[in-house]
Amino acid sequence: MKLSQLIRTTLAGLFLAAPLAQAAEQITLRVGDQNYYNVRASIEASGALEGAPYKVEFKHFQSAAPVAEGLEAGALDLGFLGDSGFLFLAAKGAPVKLVGVSRQNLDTIALLVPKDSPAKTIADLKGKKVAYWPGAWSQQLTLRALDKAGLPRDYVEFVKLMPIDAAAALPQGSIDAFPVWEPYISQQIVFSGARKLITAEGLMPGLSSIAAHADAIESKRAAIADFLGRLQKARAWVDSHKEEYADIWAKNANLDQSVSRHWIGQANMTVGPVDAQAAKDYQATADFLVETGALPKALDTHTIIDTSFTQAFPN
Repeated sequence: MKLSQLIRTTLAGLFLAAPLAQAAEQITLRVGDQNYYNVRASIEASGALEGAPYKVEFKHFQSAAPVAEGLEAGALDLGFLGDSGFLFLAAKGAPVKLVGVSRQNLDTIALLVPKDSPAKTIADLKGKKVAYWPGAWSQQLTLRALDKAGLPRDYVEFVKLMPIDAAAALPQGSIDAFPVWEPYISQQIVFSGARKLITAEGLMPGLSSIAAHADAIESKRAAIADFLGRLQKARAWVDSHKEEYADIWAKNANLDQSVSRHWIGQANMTVGPVDAQAAKDYQATADFLVETGALPKALDTHTIIDTSFTQAFPN
């Protein structure tokens, strides 16, 4: 090939490659985050996103509801929410799939009682006021504990309260028990001396969902897969830098340092693929929600699980 032809061929290749490179740079993953998951904080503190060939736009929410809404509307590509929150969303026919799961120490889901409560077991709460939110971990934990103890589900008086309201009600004595998750648990223990009556250990899987919008799976598959692998590395970094991360997160979330250290010190949060056990647990949770009336009809969870991202998680 003559030199002039070689130059023309090379230049043509560069011109063709440029739009592709620009297209890759323009890919943006829109990720819905919550305080409980600290996705952005763990990613940034660990530096796990350095060198990523795409942009990540984090959207922070205080609860699962707006995350679900964002996923349903296509305003989010990925969203982090509880198992029941994802199941409610999928049952509505929203175009979402479960692409990964988050696990944590099950002691970080617990039913709390005031420090001076005489209650020692769930049986001691007969007729007592217990906060709950329909379909949430709070309801699941209490009902499963009652079932395991052989007690009727109306054994306690359920009081419908959002966690933020229940957090204020417990120290004031307006409720007798508060089933909840972090950081509410650590806040109650650190500031009011509340104690755990029961935890989720042996009662419920307590899985959290990494959900993706169907359109994003189609158009941003490579970016999603890369992000999931980086998030797994970020979680591993947090686990080996607990105090350092807890202090960073406390500052970012405007949370008391003693609360963040109490929580992160025992969180042991990991992310991974939707393995056989996770799939089994999601089906069991869906069946439980149908039984309680939270879901109107049976749901086959295999239809809403995408296992094609399994290889995205290196460990």
